[in-house]
Amino acid sequence: MPAKPVVTRIAPSPTGSMHIGTARTALFNWLYARHTGGKYLLRIEDTDRERSTEANVQIILDGLDWLGLNPDEPPVSQYARIDRHREAVQQLLDTGHAYRCFMTVEEVAVEREIARAEGRAIRSVWRDRDAGAGSNDPYVVRFKGPLDGETIVEDLIKGPVVFGNKELDDLVLLRTNGDPTYNLAVVVDDHDMGVTHVIRGDDHLNNAARQSLIFQALGWELPAFGHLPLIHGPDGAKLSKRHGAQAVGEFADMGYLPEGMRNYLARLGWGHGDDEVFSDEQAIAWFDVKDVVKAPARLDWAKLNHINNQHLRKADDDRLAALTHTALQGQGQQLSADVEARLRRVVGLVKEGAGTIQELAGLCLFAVRQRPLTLDEKTIGLLGAETRERLARLRTRLAEEADWSPENLAAALKSFAENEGVGMGKFGPALRGVLSGGAVAPDLASALAALGSDEGLGRMDDALCSAQ
Repeated sequence: MPAKPVVTRIAPSPTGSMHIGTARTALFNWLYARHTGGKYLLRIEDTDRERSTEANVQIILDGLDWLGLNPDEPPVSQYARIDRHREAVQQLLDTGHAYRCFMTVEEVAVEREIARAEGRAIRSVWRDRDAGAGSNDPYVVRFKGPLDGETIVEDLIKGPVVFGNKELDDLVLLRTNGDPTYNLAVVVDDHDMGVTHVIRGDDHLNNAARQSLIFQALGWELPAFGHLPLIHGPDGAKLSKRHGAQAVGEFADMGYLPEGMRNYLARLGWGHGDDEVFSDEQAIAWFDVKDVVKAPARLDWAKLNHINNQHLRKADDDRLAALTHTALQGQGQQLSADVEARLRRVVGLVKEGAGTIQELAGLCLFAVRQRPLTLDEKTIGLLGAETRERLARLRTRLAEEADWSPENLAAALKSFAENEGVGMGKFGPALRGVLSGGAVAPDLASALAALGSDEGLGRMDDALCSAQ
């Protein structure tokens, strides 16, 4: 266990949808904080004022809330801390770790070409000059990093990563308009928030070297860094729209359960032996950021559906009924007045066959349609005179049953077939069509139990009357 309490953070930018990669980063930070008994925080990196709208911030909050990954403290706004960032820049100026650079855009372009030819990062001509007080020319403040030697990032996942200091430019800390840049703001915020472990995507690995130097220049203790491999599509290419859903909201709309998503996201780059389906409690007990693999993970839709199906099977039926009701409404379905009661009866009977709530809605649709059902052509073709007469006798037989449980109805159907001297194939397909209207439905006994006696017998009456 770490020597001092662990503090992790998730620091998304509110620029639109919340990517699945951001969701996994949040999950790993949450898991590690819970595993170590630490804190998990949220910082909104909202310095891009054009894109950082209230609506975009809400997308992040809603996504984390749906995932069940809400932070332990109120979110921190990076933009609200600009004065604190400027204060840190002044400290770097005062200690000689930063300087004012008056290079024009054209001069910077020329220096960049020279630096590229010499195999080094750009260095400002103002690095070792006295900028002079009272100048009214525009300037930026640059970090005065070391010219030689190495900066080593002791990454918890990748191991030691070495950066030659000559390849690290004197990055801009403060723009000409006085706004702090990303790398400076992140360092100050992580320090002030007490962050001990920076767990993020490996697209930030290069930033870790620059941020380490800023931490050191400010005299602050470095956090531990852990850079997560990216998530690729099933074909191994970087995840994109052509691979399907990318945003958390899309997965929610497709009907995945948050606990199923947490389980699946945890398996993208981390695992515990051969365990594939597990609870939050198990993940918290097992998770260590050091166990995250170095290679990119691949999104596997079949595995996601399998894991979500396992969590659907364990989920409370009343909860599933409510989620299914919402999904059916979203599809614009015309539903029966007692839809909620029917859904509570049917979800437990059909949920084992569903990978998502949307699929569960499809399996439940037969039970919540309004009467009279429109029969499909196949069912109409099965309702010959002999079959209608047999279904009429079955209707009378079922009306005598007080117990409409699947088990009792299965026994009743079997007994009826035996008394008729026929197999279930002589009336079963027609009865299925009568009960479902051609929609997907479970076995006959479960379908009847889901409908209940009034609805089940009523649908049989409708079909028998319309077939005459």
